Amino acid sequence: MQDRPTANELLEAIGDLLEKEVMPALKGPVQHQVRVAANLARVLEREVELAAPLEAREIALLADVLGEDVGARTAEELSRELTRRLDAKLDPVLEQRSWLALLEIVRGKLSISKPGYDAFDFADELEA
Repeated sequence: MQDRPTANELLEAIGDLLEKEVMPALKGPVQHQVRVAANLARVLEREVELAAPLEAREIALLADVLGEDVGARTAEELSRELTRRLDAKLDPVLEQRSWLALLEIVRGKLSISKPGYDAFDFADELEA
């Protein structure tokens, strides 16, 4: 483990510097580019903090839907297998079983890339 400052703390400092010091001093297109850079630092900051537990949760959810042991495959491998099975349309219950798991996985990804969007109410989609 690295000593302090941690990667998360460094990314937070970069985001703060860009947002609070650099961006207000700029105008026009350069200000927009700095805003984008600050946002990217924030995304990376959240990824450093949340990626490992979210990936573990994704693996657990996909393994459960597929009826496999957790840890036997990566999230990417499990996702490909689920896609293959859904595309084959051999298990009519699989789509229903996978919907809530996939929804939770997407919410996790949104919590990193677009916080706030992960709280979207999917009730209408669940009823369809």
